[in-house]
Amino acid sequence: MSSGLLALLDDIAALAKVAAASLDDAAAQAVKAGSKAAGIVIDDTAVTPRYVVGFTSDRELPIIAKIALGSLRNKFFFLLPGALILSLIAPWAITPILMAGGAFLCLEGWHKVAEMFAPHHDHEAEGEVAARLTARAFEDARVASAIRTDIILSAEIMAISLASVAESPFVTQAVVLAIVGLGMTVLVYGAVALIVRADDMGAALARSRVGFNRKVGAAVVKGMPGFLKALSVVGTIAMLWVGGGIVIHGLAALGLAGPEHLIHDAALAVAGLLPALASLIGGLVPAGRSAVFGRLLGVVVGLGVDRLGKPLWQRLHAPKALNS
Repeated sequence: MSSGLLALLDDIAALAKVAAASLDDAAAQAVKAGSKAAGIVIDDTAVTPRYVVGFTSDRELPIIAKIALGSLRNKFFFLLPGALILSLIAPWAITPILMAGGAFLCLEGWHKVAEMFAPHHDHEAEGEVAARLTARAFEDARVASAIRTDIILSAEIMAISLASVAESPFVTQAVVLAIVGLGMTVLVYGAVALIVRADDMGAALARSRVGFNRKVGAAVVKGMPGFLKALSVVGTIAMLWVGGGIVIHGLAALGLAGPEHLIHDAALAVAGLLPALASLIGGLVPAGRSAVFGRLLGVVVGLGVDRLGKPLWQRLHAPKALNS
């Protein structure tokens, strides 16, 4: 009987080792998958702080918490199950869906670049809406808008993560997507919480009796507007880089490898001119070319939406509007 118990314990120990190895592998794959979505994370972090603009400081963290919970709900109740079902019944659709998401990121990046040079004064219109709502209703509307935006970026994060583990077992895919979903949410909204509270922390330091603390606090308060603008620019570039890169890699997977080869050859040519910086150039040139490609693709998609999509949508809904 004791020998049977020892054998059972040996089996349990062996299973535990296999499970631990599987978890280590899943964690490593999650880190790799998450790194591929880094550009979207930067953009998500850059976009979210604007949703707490106009609220008192005591409401900032509760609003971010609501958005974070909505993001987790998006990922774990809708996107993760949908991604796993897709991997089972239509794995061939992952690349086209990724490319569609990449094109959407390029379109959003193009809109942001256009907004930098020709602001649309959306904040004034939003202020008029806020004046007609109660504080609670306005907060709920702002949170709902942030969660709608989040589901687009979260879907792209999950799709990129799924593509990176497409050849892994189903359970590994599920664990990787869960780790990436939770980790990205904590990373993004933790960073956002620190950003939106930086002004208050700087103001508190500026009131300190210690001269060094006062200088640091004043620098933080003075530098935050510029930091947020810089973060927005970085987020826009990252969006174009990621979106363009996704479409370029998707084209290569579908047999159109010309753009990918052109970018690779350009990186090798530039690296050959500066061999000491070869590794750095090997990363910057493809990213820069992908961003330029993403910018051009965003313009094309934007023109298609404005010239074809919107008129068609209005035409389809015009009879309903007239009948009502």
